[in-house]
Amino acid sequence: MKTKLYFTAIMLLGIMGVSHAQAQNPECTTNLSIFVEHAKVKNYDAAYTPWKMVYDQCPDLNRATYVYGERILKDKIKKSSGAEKDGFISDILGLYDNSMKYFPKKMKMADVEIDKVLMKYDNKMISDSEIYDGLSYAFTKDRGNFTNPKALYLYFSSLVDLNAAGKKELQEVFDVYDDVNEKIEEENAKLTDRIAKLLPKEEAGTLTSKEKKQLKSWSNYSENYGKIAGSIDTKLGKLADCDNLIPLYQKSYDAKKGDVKWVKRAVGRMFAKECTDDPMFKKLFEAQLALDPSADAYVYGGTLKQKAGDTKGAVADFDKALGLETDAKKKSNIAYKVATIYRRGSKSTARKYAQKAIDANPSNGKAYLLIASLYASSANSCGKTTFEKRAIYWKAADMARKAGRVDPSLSGRANKSAASYSAKAPNKEMIFTEGMAGKTVTFSCWVGGSVKVPNL
Repeated sequence: MKTKLYFTAIMLLGIMGVSHAQAQNPECTTNLSIFVEHAKVKNYDAAYTPWKMVYDQCPDLNRATYVYGERILKDKIKKSSGAEKDGFISDILGLYDNSMKYFPKKMKMADVEIDKVLMKYDNKMISDSEIYDGLSYAFTKDRGNFTNPKALYLYFSSLVDLNAAGKKELQEVFDVYDDVNEKIEEENAKLTDRIAKLLPKEEAGTLTSKEKKQLKSWSNYSENYGKIAGSIDTKLGKLADCDNLIPLYQKSYDAKKGDVKWVKRAVGRMFAKECTDDPMFKKLFEAQLALDPSADAYVYGGTLKQKAGDTKGAVADFDKALGLETDAKKKSNIAYKVATIYRRGSKSTARKYAQKAIDANPSNGKAYLLIASLYASSANSCGKTTFEKRAIYWKAADMARKAGRVDPSLSGRANKSAASYSAKAPNKEMIFTEGMAGKTVTFSCWVGGSVKVPNL
């Protein structure tokens, strides 16, 4: 039996690659197969000694030494304390460095640096400066592979704490905030694209077992990105209020007005925080228009015109922005921005642009959430009877749930909204009293359409 396990392990390890030089050492090869078999069934205590021999004497034998070595050492750390635990932590930090030394083409630099920082962070062995410096290095040098949600939050959170301690400037906080949020949006967009391809099959009940696992994994990861994004906004807090933004941009404007990236981010942040009444917004917008007359610039221009009462000019600018943009996701984001502008005015116009956002990118969950809130806010004007008015909440809840399905990063907000709307819809007693079970309620207001009343 042992012989069979030995050869099975060798075949599995062969896939991971064994160097010709180290393969000549039979003791290393034997111990490699032994510790892998133990580690595979989570018998880490038995795996430790043969693993340590391979790691010390044949460090470049096989990448499995580092893959399983991490699990073995984490188990030792979990079961130890005091100086012994510190020793194992030192060992695993060395393991991370050696994984890059001996298998640079197999390991991702960002992952290795993140692992080192998180190990120290989880064991309270690192300062805010060390967290920020380590993660900043990883993000700058290997941004493409910097995808760990927890690390993205710590990268920004440690910087905010350093700013509060007077060790970092506010501008750097905003720069990293933008970088981290852009990264979250990029990664989540990849996930929602994959999810979108599987949702029709899920609704049809034709997902394979592999696809079910993929959908669950992608949805969970997207949800984690959503939680992290919310935590980052909370951490930023009042630092991004107009009272801080305006003087910062006034101070930096002359030196930065030729930096298109800085100008666009400044305009976008002031727009998001509704600082558009201040003259500084107009000044920055005009600078952006001169540097980069892109679609976004026309959105901001339309906002200024709308505030000045030029509705016709505002609509022209908004439509110009949509016409200029060729990237589907960017077009969707622009349409969503326009929809949010109209939400306090014309609900039907807001929905029109929100629908344009969905047409351009079916995974734009924020647009679904916006439509849901528009429906909910129209309850009192969409029916003659109390039952009819409250029935609109079913339509709102359905839209909110759809937001969470197409973009799991919004599932927290979406589920909360859907539950709130459902609670306001007619209850079972009302449905029974009104005799409406299974019937259809049609809306004659701007919402239009209808909903089917649940059966009792």
